[in-house]
Amino acid sequence: FPGVEHFHTVRVNQPSGLYYSTENLRAICKLWEKYGSGMTNMHGSTGDLVLLGTRTENLEPFFWDLTHDLKQDLGGSGSNLRTPSCCLGQSRCEWSCYDTQETCYKLTMRYQDEIHRPAFPYKFKFKFSGCPNDCVAAIARSDFALIGTWKDDIRIDQAAVQDYISGKLASNAGAHSGRDW
Repeated sequence: FPGVEHFHTVRVNQPSGLYYSTENLRAICKLWEKYGSGMTNMHGSTGDLVLLGTRTENLEPFFWDLTHDLKQDLGGSGSNLRTPSCCLGQSRCEWSCYDTQETCYKLTMRYQDEIHRPAFPYKFKFKFSGCPNDCVAAIARSDFALIGTWKDDIRIDQAAVQDYISGKLASNAGAHSGRDW
């Protein structure tokens, strides 16, 4: 790339659960076409919306438009708090044991300054999974993982187990029946 010394990458703080409206995505893309390369990485492994390639002189005007016109903030990178992220939680998942989006939002608002003003010797990540499926890989990719778990004794329908063993219930609810596998 010619002029690669100015090829800055910008992280945009993602909304909880990664829910965007098409209007919001279009506005971000339009802004990035104006100030940057127009290339995006829709959620790197950290969860932030990553915008690739802009020149130094475009950073401040981009930041101003992003925060004032689009009412969004930059995400975290480097030796500081990274942008907290969460799964869809109770908004779409029947297995979620707590409101991941609410928890993520509250902690983001509480620690937002730490995202922009490094206070740690190394990066620090919060991630919130609503259930043990751990859809955001909180255990693998964070320093502070909050994972919802069941608060009761495990309940097993022993009659259904016996029906499955005896063949009365088809495996995978019959999804593969009638096929020559």
